[in-house]
Amino acid sequence: MKTDHLNETKLEGEQIYDGKILHIERDKVQLEDGSQAFREVVRHPGGVCVLALTEKEEILFVRQFRYPHSAVTLEIPAGKLEYGENPEECGKRELLEECGCTSDEFTYLGKLFPTPAYCSEVIRIYLAKGLHYGEQSLDNDEFLDVEKIPFEEAVSLVLSDAVPDSKTQIAVLKYAAMKARNQA
Repeated sequence: MKTDHLNETKLEGEQIYDGKILHIERDKVQLEDGSQAFREVVRHPGGVCVLALTEKEEILFVRQFRYPHSAVTLEIPAGKLEYGENPEECGKRELLEECGCTSDEFTYLGKLFPTPAYCSEVIRIYLAKGLHYGEQSLDNDEFLDVEKIPFEEAVSLVLSDAVPDSKTQIAVLKYAAMKARNQA
């Protein structure tokens, strides 16, 4: 499928905000028909999430408070990349920090764009099997509880809207599809 006609060309830009995690830019672009428009973009270094599966087909979840939503959420372990950091290494680090686990197998499952209309964030999804348990090593400002949830129950939680986190939904349902096709 030819899509080169869908491109937009940046003509000029300005930085609106330069924060610790987020950088916001406002760019003037030229559209395919020659007209111009503005695009506001949140620049984000990206992140990873890890679907950690026990030998009993349980998924490791974390419960934590998410300030933007004023809610405690149920999610798979995840974390933000440092600029230039290797995503697989970040995933292994986050699994160890949040759940106190390492794994024998660490498999890349793909990527997702959580909010492609205005944010550059890319989240890489990994599957961890052959878990070994140790101690959590949470960041100073991080508080969470770890739970093991049977795979089929996790799928039901996603389908019943009990897990609104997009990266968790996608990882759980992607793994379910892979299992159904005997690819997992």
